[in-house]
Amino acid sequence: MKLVKPTLLLAAAFFANSSIADVAIIVNPSNGISSLSEQDAKRIFLGKSKKFASGTKAAPVDAKEGNPPRDVFYSSVLGKNAAQVKAYWSTMIFSGKGTPPKELGNDADILSHVAKNADAIGYIDASAVNGSVKTVLTIK
Repeated sequence: MKLVKPTLLLAAAFFANSSIADVAIIVNPSNGISSLSEQDAKRIFLGKSKKFASGTKAAPVDAKEGNPPRDVFYSSVLGKNAAQVKAYWSTMIFSGKGTPPKELGNDADILSHVAKNADAIGYIDASAVNGSVKTVLTIK
């Protein structure tokens, strides 16, 4: 009986994460890049790089906690969970080495922000992408 509860929780977590669709990393259509590596995305979203490979400024936006693509992005691209990312940014802020990306509420907010800002980069559920932005990387 003691194994039933953890097993059910593990199964629920697996099915919750497996129902999340692909995550698209998006930029403004005027951005000169056509693709982005996971390593470049990681460097931009962790504040280690302030520019795209083309040399233009990169201004990342993050999804707020509770937005399903956030967990996929954090684990697949950043290689961290939400608590580890929070701890990373706490250290960066305390040491004066950086500030975290601006957080926006949901996919629609991120889509709108990226569409309006030439230097913006964000991530959303791939099914929410429309012609107002350009997908430079898809995480499966």
